Order: sequence, then structure tokens, then C-alpha cells
Amino acid sequence: MKQSIARIALVVDDYDKAIEFYTKKLDFLLVEDTPLEGDKRWVTVTPPGDGQCTLVLAKADNEVQESRVGNQTGGRVFLFLYTDDFWRDYYAMVERGVKFVREPEKMPYGMVAVFKDLYGNLWDLLEPIS
Repeated sequence: MKQSIARIALVVDDYDKAIEFYTKKLDFLLVEDTPLEGDKRWVTVTPPGDGQCTLVLAKADNEVQESRVGNQTGGRVFLFLYTDDFWRDYYAMVERGVKFVREPEKMPYGMVAVFKDLYGNLWDLLEPIS
């Protein structure tokens, strides 16, 4: 059997703000932005690279979902962005205004720093040890 995770839904409050952050600040690629019924859209982005796992930017449409924007995991690191060049990506993200909440640190599993997305979700920027 072969399985993989293809998409992860990330609850956002505004499609266009989310697209701008992920494509301009993190250099992700906009894979799809398809209008659906009403004001719904199917929006997916992916980091440059293999593109096997995409984020679905899912706009909150009720109070419960709105309460989860930026806090889908109770304040724990939520997503892990792997890179082949930690310092290249770290400095580019800092230059673009991405807020790092934990400074770069060499760990047994690789070089890592923690940043917040525009909603406050925590991410690891990680260059794993080969």
C-alpha cells in the first residue's frame, strides 16, 4: 500500500490576504484559485519544490471556524517547512518581514527556527540533516 498526505486545510479569514502572505512572504506558488458557490473559492498554495503536499486556504464561514484562525493547534508548531538551504530562506523571510519567534538553532535533527504566519500559526523552518 502507498499513501501520502496531499493537502492540509488552513483556516484563514480572507483568501486574498492569505494568498498574498504565502506567495509574497514565503515565496509559495499559487496552484489553484477557483471560484465555487457564493463567495467560496478553492485556493491551494505550495512551497517551491516537489509540490506533493499543498495547503488549502479555507476561509472560515462561521463563528467556530473563525475562532480557530491562527490557533488550529492550541499554540504548538503546526506546519514544518523543509528547505535545502536554511540560511538562504531564513534571511529572505526576515527581509520580507516574516516574524521569527525562536531564533535559529542547530538541533540533532537539523537547523531550525520558528516563525509565525500572518494569523499567528507557528511554523518550523527546517533544514534536516541528510
